[in-house]
Formats: sequence, structure tokens, C-alpha cells
Amino acid sequence: MKKNNPHAESPDGLVYTARLPLSSATLNYLADLVRCHLKKIGSRWRALPAGKIATIVLAVLRCDQRPGDLAGGNGIHRTTVTRWVREAVALLAARAPRLDRALKKIARTGGGIVLLDGTLIRTRRRTGADNRKNYSGKSKCHGLLVIALTDDRGRLLWVSAARPGRTSEITACRHDKLTTKLRAAGLGAIADLGFVGLDDSSSDAGPAVITGFKAARNRPLTRGQKLSNKALAAVRAPVEHGFAHLKNWRVLGKVRTDSKWATALVRALLVLTNCEVSR
Repeated sequence: MKKNNPHAESPDGLVYTARLPLSSATLNYLADLVRCHLKKIGSRWRALPAGKIATIVLAVLRCDQRPGDLAGGNGIHRTTVTRWVREAVALLAARAPRLDRALKKIARTGGGIVLLDGTLIRTRRRTGADNRKNYSGKSKCHGLLVIALTDDRGRLLWVSAARPGRTSEITACRHDKLTTKLRAAGLGAIADLGFVGLDDSSSDAGPAVITGFKAARNRPLTRGQKLSNKALAAVRAPVEHGFAHLKNWRVLGKVRTDSKWATALVRALLVLTNCEVSR
């Protein structure tokens, strides 16, 4: 019996379309940044228009699409997609707010407190002694530590540089002189028990970082301390929402590059997250 099945196309010619779960405002914002950058550097020609470049970059950041897959579907080379992504990340990271400016902006708008927390962004495990510093004993995985501040509604205000996973949250905050800058802006921060001991200033100064009570082996918490911890947990819940919005960008699922690129990436995603949430 003779079969007349048609021949399928080669794998290199297969292209599919997918929906990008982002608003048009975010796309237009990034496309305008790319257009202004191209005009500034005097680039007269790109393989694709600025709007299409922005779409490809957002697909890499939001859905963690591989550059090679996007390149094949758009008739360009993989290295071109990688270059566009790094170019867009640099443009976005340059617009991320600095710590002192973010705190002053909150103080001007009448805010009195900010929410403080840290999270671990997982990285690919590499062999060798150089990667041991990225292992977090708390999370039992390799990653990079990022400290963030949000307002009382969970809107991200500032993210720190990405540091090795073995770095403690208190050490990262002291490196950024967080308590000093909070007092300079006249603000206070609410944090979880991981930040107990951060505010080690004199007793006459007002607390810059408010944390709950931590139980000891021979000193259980009283009923009042438990109620205080419960109230603080309810107040600082929006900071978890801020991290959830940030980690919606699937490129943070497992970062495959160095810490310097990860810092620029997180700050770029901060700008895109605020653009997406506040639309």
C-alpha cells in the first residue's frame, strides 16, 4: 500500500506565535527608550524597528525565551538578540532610583515608613572554588542576595546590588549604610526577624529599623510579644507582593551570568515592574 503523506517542513522552518503577558504601555516605554538611544548614538539602521526590538527583549525577560529561538523566528542572529537585550537592560538600569533619592521622595509625599526585606535569586551552580561564595546556607542553594525597599502598598522603591548568596542580610544593609540614610530622610523601616540587630545605634536615637521579637532557647515569647510579631507581619505583608511582582519576570528563575550583570538586570526589572504595576 502506497502512502501519500505530505513531507513535513524542516525543523529550522517551524515558527510559532505566543502571547506576551504585558501591557502595551510597558512595550511603548521600552520602545521609546530604544528609539532615543538609537538617535543619540546616531545609529541609522537596525535589522528590526524599535518596537520589534522591544518586543523581543521583553520576551527574553518576561518568559525567559532563549535568544536562539527568537533569532530564528525573526530572521536575525542569536548574538544580535543578546546584544539588544544587554543594551536595553543597561538603558533601563540607568533609570532605576538611587537609595537616597527614593527615600527623599517618600519623605516628600508624607510617608513615614518603608518595608525592608531580602530575597535570594537562584543562579546556575558552577564547579570550582569561586562559586562557593554563592551558596546560601539559609536557602540551601546557590544564588545572589538582593535587598529591596517598598512602600506600604508594596510598590518597589529600590533594590540593592546583587551580592553572593552567603552574604547575610544585615551585612548587605550595613554595606549600603541603610540605617544612616533612613535617619537622614527621617524615615523608619519595618523588617522581619532576619534583620534583628541591624539598628545598633545608641538608645537615645529613634529606631530606624523595627523588627519583631526573637525567641531564645530558654526564653520563650510572651503573649504580648507574640501579638506584636503578628501585627508586624500583617504590616509588612505588602513587601512580599513587591517581590512577587519582581519575580514574575522568569529570567530571574535561574540567572546564568555574573553578579555585575545580575545587578543591572534586577534594577532594569525594577523599572519595568513599576511601569507594569502602575499602568
